[in-house]
Amino acid sequence: MNAVKPKNKTTRTGNHHKRSANKPLQRKRFAEKPSIAPNERIIVLLNKPFNVLSQFTDDESQKDKRHTLKDFVPIPNVYAAGRLDRDSEGLLLLTNDGKLQHKLANPKKKTTKTYWAQVEGCPDESSLEALRRGVELKDGMTLPAQVRVMNSPAVWPRNPPIRERANIPTTWLEIKITEGRNRQVRRMTAHIGFPTLRLIRYAIGAYTLDGIANGQYKEIKPHA
Repeated sequence: MNAVKPKNKTTRTGNHHKRSANKPLQRKRFAEKPSIAPNERIIVLLNKPFNVLSQFTDDESQKDKRHTLKDFVPIPNVYAAGRLDRDSEGLLLLTNDGKLQHKLANPKKKTTKTYWAQVEGCPDESSLEALRRGVELKDGMTLPAQVRVMNSPAVWPRNPPIRERANIPTTWLEIKITEGRNRQVRRMTAHIGFPTLRLIRYAIGAYTLDGIANGQYKEIKPHA
């Protein structure tokens, strides 16, 4: 029996060491982001065109080659902070700063994103108020949104253009949300009976599309 006890103790100690050794590795894996000095930090604002993937590579097996960020941003070592659907347009922020990327993409940080949505029909105030309160989608209630009717923005023509029905007018809405669910704005407007025909992201926090033509980008100095 005396010979067994040290063996068991050794086994328990060995397992304990394994667990202790694993924990720092897990923390390191999630926290390890290269420290970017202010003079090395890159922030790129891209006005993403319609039908462009918000990634730099695509599946080579695709029959029809799709456009990716590589076709528009020749700057190495930057990655998108969050995503913008292929059929949506507008602001996409790219950076080599892992902390900024996490901050903007993490829904817990509640970064406000401003969208311009062209919807089919003319929503009344009661419909818009539903979005302001939050609506029940398949993945749960949305947080309250800021919503207002806006004038048609002076934006680039979409290629191809949206499909409009002659007897049904369209309305532009400015919608501000702090979540980032999959196709959230489109699902929200569809929920109140006004499907989105065209969706443009105008702003992410303090960063906007101002002065950036569609398909173009600008590199900026980060905010202090």
